Amino acid sequence: MVSCWKPSAVDDGLRRGGGEASGRVDGLLWYKDLGQHAWGEFSMAVIQANSVLEDQSQIESGPLSSTKSGPVGTFVGVYDGHGGPEASTYVNENLFCNLRRIAAEHRAISEHVIKKAYLATEENFLSMVKKKWLNKPQIASAGTCCLVGILCNGLLYTANVGDSRVVLGKIEKATKEVIAIQLSTEHNASIESVRDEVKSMHPYDPKIVVLRHRVWRVKGLIQVVTRSLGDAYLKNAEFNREPLPLKFRLPEPFLKPILIPEPSISVLKLCPEDQFLIFASDGLWEHLSNQEAVDIVNSYPRKGIARKLVEAALQEAAKKREVRYSDLRKIERGVRRHFHDDISVVVVFLSTRLKGGASPRKTQFSLKPNI
Repeated sequence: MVSCWKPSAVDDGLRRGGGEASGRVDGLLWYKDLGQHAWGEFSMAVIQANSVLEDQSQIESGPLSSTKSGPVGTFVGVYDGHGGPEASTYVNENLFCNLRRIAAEHRAISEHVIKKAYLATEENFLSMVKKKWLNKPQIASAGTCCLVGILCNGLLYTANVGDSRVVLGKIEKATKEVIAIQLSTEHNASIESVRDEVKSMHPYDPKIVVLRHRVWRVKGLIQVVTRSLGDAYLKNAEFNREPLPLKFRLPEPFLKPILIPEPSISVLKLCPEDQFLIFASDGLWEHLSNQEAVDIVNSYPRKGIARKLVEAALQEAAKKREVRYSDLRKIERGVRRHFHDDISVVVVFLSTRLKGGASPRKTQFSLKPNI
């Protein structure tokens, strides 16, 4: 993996260098039980189910632009790939670098800067697909969801394409209970408002979203998300032909992109009641509700809490398939995908320093799981 400021090496069990940029591997599980970011503590975990891990994720702490006097904070990214690992891996290696470059140009972090970083990453990936088209046409069918959170100057910027999710754990003043608040907007065809959005963009295509085997699909394909990075074959008609495998090709040409890369972006001013954030790919949310995840984080020690969330999701997956959790853990990658998806989780605890306007910790690192 490539970092904007510090390349990191990986061995079979322990990420070299120690400190915050270290994690451990236990079979198909990678984890960092507890670390310090610019604005508090964090916990991180990834479990592999696919033959090749399609989830990628990262946490970056320190400068958010490539200039010394630029903004400082914490960047979290969760990239749930599909059709192969190429798109999610590319985003993991390039999106944050693009953000830092564009933030330096604008001398700030803003919604505009984040959107430009998404679109620059998309454009560069599609250019790579075009260059490799004849030798590796299957890359045209690789895409990824892309969830980003940026903590800077007392604000949380959230950006998303696809169906990964970030949930806030917040103390309710009246009851003192910690409640779950979903911050990200999802782009999944199972949501009626999302289907309506897609239909309005393609008014002359009655088959733009169809229900097959009780699952809503864009153009009847395996694709269920309506926004993504990558998926060149659904963005540009020049890739809807040989040598792309027939199973990905649409029977008729299209004049406008079927999927779009523009992220939904929101900005939240953090307050003292805001306790923690749970960023995760949809593999977690298939098995846990927002409130269930928040209750787990609120009920257990911080150390290892991301692993605890993954374990809770796997226990639910085992129940649904009527197998013992201990037996599920023995199932090899590939076969595992019949029981659950790849799951990436980053839990970010919010320090009072962030909410009170104090300066961030001088903690600079780049951490990217590698199984």
